[in-house]
Amino acid sequence: MVPSPLPWLGSQNLTDLDEVFILGFGDIDNMRAVLFTVFLLVYILTLSGNLLIFLLVLSCKILHSPMYFFLGNLSLNEILFTTNIAPNMLHVLLNRGATMSILGCFMQFYMFGSLAVTESFLLTVMSYDRFLAICNPLHYTSIMDSWHCQLLALMCWIGAFIIMSVTLGFLLRLHFCRRDVINHFFCDFAPILELSCSDTTTIKIVVSFLSSAATLFPFLFIIITYGCIIQCILRIPSARGKEKAFSTCSSHLGVVSTYYATMIMVYVVPASDHLLLVNKTLSLLYTVVTPTVNPIIYALRNQEIKTALRLVSRRK
Repeated sequence: MVPSPLPWLGSQNLTDLDEVFILGFGDIDNMRAVLFTVFLLVYILTLSGNLLIFLLVLSCKILHSPMYFFLGNLSLNEILFTTNIAPNMLHVLLNRGATMSILGCFMQFYMFGSLAVTESFLLTVMSYDRFLAICNPLHYTSIMDSWHCQLLALMCWIGAFIIMSVTLGFLLRLHFCRRDVINHFFCDFAPILELSCSDTTTIKIVVSFLSSAATLFPFLFIIITYGCIIQCILRIPSARGKEKAFSTCSSHLGVVSTYYATMIMVYVVPASDHLLLVNKTLSLLYTVVTPTVNPIIYALRNQEIKTALRLVSRRK
């Protein structure tokens, strides 16, 4: 029996479970070694790529601009996001499943949700930055000064963790006694809810509302913003000017497309038993693969990142 770790939740009994068993990917003995090697390499690549961009933004003066400040925050978020999932996933895969304390499971879900929402907010702020740079260039430097950039980034991080604190608060009020097996490779919301023998109607409504506020509204904002950006680019008379304007936001647009495409696929596909493997595979896309793709997109499509890499290599 686990007492509430948050005083404001009261002293009610939360669960009859001390531990849960993370099932992972099931019976895949013939593929276990291959998958472990692939996921380990992807995790190392994710850390290396995002850490490289983060350090480049910190150390290279040519990257000291609002766009790259937010990109540095995004890379830091990706490092934390994938580290919250991948090491334990590798442990689960290698050992054909693994146990985790119930509170450890809650905290993994809390960090997963907080960092996912932070990424959604950061991508939204980055689209706003591109909108100002292209559609309102004369006032860009006065609006997106250092203080406002830091404030916007801080709001993204704090806002995301506050939203997930509300979700965690409702989750910790549930009683968990039904079973102790999570049929997933990490502690996601739906698998955790399956352990509960309480009425989950309220928390589902709350989470649905918060999810819309944290992902759907930012996504709509990004679509509207890029609609305005495209209109502004089309008004530019020269082809060279259009190409230059589009190049400043093409990398961000690629990351946004990858992030929301995988997120929508995961949560549109119903989590029924016969589609569980599909759901796990799609979850791998946004928890493991997408954080790897983001630095590759920026490295390949962004000329200033390439220039910063050349400058750093010359110093050595």
